[in-house]
Amino acid sequence: MAHAIVEYSANLEEKIDLKGLVDEVHDACIKTGVFPLSGMRTRAARRETYKIADGNLDACFVHLQLKLGPGREEAIKKKAMEEIFKSLTLYVKSLYDTSPVALSIEIFELPPVLRINKHNLNNYIAKSQD
Repeated sequence: MAHAIVEYSANLEEKIDLKGLVDEVHDACIKTGVFPLSGMRTRAARRETYKIADGNLDACFVHLQLKLGPGREEAIKKKAMEEIFKSLTLYVKSLYDTSPVALSIEIFELPPVLRINKHNLNNYIAKSQD
């Protein structure tokens, strides 16, 4: 079980390819080896109402929330978070170089007793790789 939620300011839609951003984050999560392919879910959450810094309407933000099940050492989670953030930073580099942009990331480990998880994605992944 792993989730990446790409929260972003609505004005970002006119500035970058959001599907590409979701793909980039998803792939970066999987490449770390920390987020399992069959458990990975990545989605974007548009924020319509927001204010950034001094209220400059050109300013935009991307905030990544990473959620995963328990059992990984802190250093491993931190390294994965840094790798994913590096991918995000590279993806938005041209925008970052020309516009006011705020980027952030945080990782949450979900307690085992406070989650329920069920899927059959392993079967579909195995069949698609045959």
